[in-house]
Amino acid sequence: MMSRQAFLCGLGSLYLSLLFIFLLMDVYARPANNSALKEKPADSKDENEILPPDHLNGIKMEMDGHLNKEFHQEVFLGKEMEEFEEDSEPRKNRKKLMVIFSKVDVDNDKKISAKEMQRWIMEKTDEHFQEAVEENKMHFRAVDPDGDGHVSWDEYKIKFLASKGFNEKEIAEKIKNNEELKIDEETQEVLDNLKDRWYQADNPPPDMLLNEEEFLSFLHPEHSRGMLKFMVKEIIRDLDQDGDKKLTLSEFISLPVGTVENQQAQDIDDDWVKDRRKEFEEVIDANHDGIVTMEELEEYMDPMNEYNALNEAKQMIAVADENQNHHLELEEILKYSEYFTGSKLMDYARNVHEEF
Repeated sequence: MMSRQAFLCGLGSLYLSLLFIFLLMDVYARPANNSALKEKPADSKDENEILPPDHLNGIKMEMDGHLNKEFHQEVFLGKEMEEFEEDSEPRKNRKKLMVIFSKVDVDNDKKISAKEMQRWIMEKTDEHFQEAVEENKMHFRAVDPDGDGHVSWDEYKIKFLASKGFNEKEIAEKIKNNEELKIDEETQEVLDNLKDRWYQADNPPPDMLLNEEEFLSFLHPEHSRGMLKFMVKEIIRDLDQDGDKKLTLSEFISLPVGTVENQQAQDIDDDWVKDRRKEFEEVIDANHDGIVTMEELEEYMDPMNEYNALNEAKQMIAVADENQNHHLELEEILKYSEYFTGSKLMDYARNVHEEF
């Protein structure tokens, strides 16, 4: 049998490549906060259906406090985002982008203003909202097997533990008989956090039963002002190091420090900190006093805040506004297509003239 040393020598370059890939994944993803779960197989459909997702489409920050790297693409492409991910043919992507440009350009003056972009961002955000509502109907049916229109905490708990590999019948029997459940510490911690979220989603009078609308708030707190406040409290709790229920810049950029073992990973880590610093100083800290309060973070997180949408529109225009006229022409969007769509279009200038 080949020794470990011989194996590593023979596949040294492959090993280093894989090591670097995993390092990049670690730095990008960052360890999640104490709502993190153990890895599950990709085909674990039940868990995906009943767990509140960390990534919320059209929201600038994830539930664990990470910045949403796909936010610009989500609020520019809406449902078309998947098409750009799956279809890498530049010519087709250019045509799709030209169609989107014409839709945003409401007054047909061949350029996009901040107001037009703001309207589009609000429209795409609402589109994500409606998509979440439709998905919630399916997810609710998955946890409401008797179809009575309500889900109790115990019913949800059984389904959740079954998705974690526990025997559903045994768990149901133990809960019915008030017997002690032997659950590992990590799973119990997740359950405790989910139960807190369940309480918050349970509208008065509290009965620990969630209807379809309340279950939507549980899975998607952005749909409820009260749940949005709860999500902000969770993020503050996880980032606030001195317990004053406010965030300083150092607290915001220190979540959490990645392990950096080479210069390339250090560059990625530096970019991550740079992005968070910019977002803190230029956007979240509204009065620029160096402190982010719960109120400021809540306004920042609110996806239907029109002022935020306008501010975002101006930022998006500034990225590609090469002629500094505070508008976006089609050529500028095509040139900076990777920012807006995640897809880099080659020979944009030549092709746009061909297609016109």
